Amino acid sequence: MTLTAIVLAAGQGSRFRAETDQDKLLAHCVGRDGVTRPVVEQVLLSLPEQIVSRLLVTSPGRTEIIRLAKAHGCEVLLLQSAGMGDSIAAAVAASASADGWLVVLGDMPFIQSATIERVIDDLESINVPVHAGQRGHPVAFGRAFGASLMALKGDRGAKPLFAQAAVTEVPVDDAGIFWDVDVPQRLNFNPD
Repeated sequence: MTLTAIVLAAGQGSRFRAETDQDKLLAHCVGRDGVTRPVVEQVLLSLPEQIVSRLLVTSPGRTEIIRLAKAHGCEVLLLQSAGMGDSIAAAVAASASADGWLVVLGDMPFIQSATIERVIDDLESINVPVHAGQRGHPVAFGRAFGASLMALKGDRGAKPLFAQAAVTEVPVDDAGIFWDVDVPQRLNFNPD
């Protein structure tokens, strides 16, 4: 099964920028391995080796994000829109021959590789990680959702597709599935 990981890195991170005037994806944080790296690099390193097809969606001019993506084996799709729906649609269209897609948010650096492996295992419909009774990210979509994913628009993500299918909840012991870096205080992972 050929699965494409889609790393969404086109957003402007306005809430983060309002406090620091810095691109949140390039802000340094200490990963779960104890090593300090940019947020987006932590995300790229969490992708399991078995996912060989990797596509990072970002906006033109973000040269350091593009460089990091290529250094970690990603193809780069440049997109002017920062809308999540537009980004997913363009990435799925660019990888239409895939058997499925793993949608990864570029600002979630604390998800464990083992969690991602569990989410992509036995993918038939939609797999979503669940911790402490709550759904998180990343989410995997089977091939049957290609047309629906390509039809997404604007800033609305793929969550509406959950109503169209049997969603498999994958239990994980990983609070990182909820932890995005929308503000600078979230650069320090503290699941308690």
